[in-house]
Amino acid sequence: MFSINKFTVKNTNTIALILTAVLTALASEIKVTPFGGEAFRFGLGSIAFFLLILIWPPASLIRTGFVTGIVVICFRIAEDIFLFEVFDWTSIRSHLPAFLYYFIFALGLHVIKVDRYKTTPLILGAWAVLFEFVGNGVEQLTRHWMQGQVNLDLQTWALLGGVAIIRSYFVVGLYSSITVSEQRKRMQEMLEVGSELYAESLYLEKSMNHIERITASSHDLYRHLKKKELHQLSAQALHIAQEIHEVKKDSQRVLSGITKITERKRNHILLLSDVLNLVVSANKKYSELLKKNITFHVNSSVDFETDQQMPLLALLNNLTANSVEAITNKGEIHIKLFEESAYTCFVIKDSGKGIPKEYASTIFETGYTTKYSDQGVAATGIGLSHVKEIIHALEGKIELEFPEKGAVFRILIPTKNIRKRVE
Repeated sequence: MFSINKFTVKNTNTIALILTAVLTALASEIKVTPFGGEAFRFGLGSIAFFLLILIWPPASLIRTGFVTGIVVICFRIAEDIFLFEVFDWTSIRSHLPAFLYYFIFALGLHVIKVDRYKTTPLILGAWAVLFEFVGNGVEQLTRHWMQGQVNLDLQTWALLGGVAIIRSYFVVGLYSSITVSEQRKRMQEMLEVGSELYAESLYLEKSMNHIERITASSHDLYRHLKKKELHQLSAQALHIAQEIHEVKKDSQRVLSGITKITERKRNHILLLSDVLNLVVSANKKYSELLKKNITFHVNSSVDFETDQQMPLLALLNNLTANSVEAITNKGEIHIKLFEESAYTCFVIKDSGKGIPKEYASTIFETGYTTKYSDQGVAATGIGLSHVKEIIHALEGKIELEFPEKGAVFRILIPTKNIRKRVE
């Protein structure tokens, strides 16, 4: 297994090296020539090279710089042969200095250990400016030495420095925007998982209370049977009580682990608007998965920081997902957020098939469901009971309205219970 993994990693590194070299060579042909002629090129090659190194870190920067420099030279010589039918020492000599730029740039990134600076874009950009300027400068000096036709006046060096600054910080900015987008995506996924775990922890905690009562009843039965000298039955009752107690201990360990995870995730502070955006984004994807055309409308007149994003995500996601499921093919979901006296109000309205009024008293009970699979199997029916438990934990209340079309859930939670407290 170890040798297979080692072989796979080696193949991946080789592919990354080849792609970096080839893509850089192709990008280098998209260029401007500020000095006239083909003596010096400002192209996208350096931008592509630096960005690929940041996005797809190579196993060896020095090897990557060496191979990329060789590939760029070979690509340009091949271009001369096939496009211009030129192949002589002059052609080779004009392209050889390009090797120095990629090798020196990669060598510089290797020396500073570039991965250490990926989280500090200003410093990373400064290092890149330095290595680009040195690499381009050495390339320029080499061209001057080999060809003697390249100007090395102050304007040239100033232009080299200006281009180094623009290109380096352009790449760092682009990379930072990519990583920020990825981090936000990962955070959204983590929060969604955390909200589901939070809801399940409430259900598990409720189940543990039932287990505690069953354990006590079983032990009382054991003592009653023992008192009547029904030894076989009393031993069986004791065994049942012990087994239930073991289940309780296992449940406690699971609950403890889930609570630690959700508490860590609740350390992140979000605005209410961020919570709503996460809910809408997740349920847009859900509606697309179900191949439904649903338009989401969000109307918010209040916003503040909350440290209760897990319970809010759990209950809002659950209700909005129910609305998505209630809509047959095409419809609308309206989410409204506002303050009413000392309460923060969330209203979720959909244009789905609605809920019969006779179900109003049972809809939040555990086990209740109106959803069945294609095979006629009932859903678990724990979603709305979770919602009720979460709202109860936040000391709020939920109201169900019955419009002519669809359903409306109105949630009122004391603002003080979801607003981040100022220390």
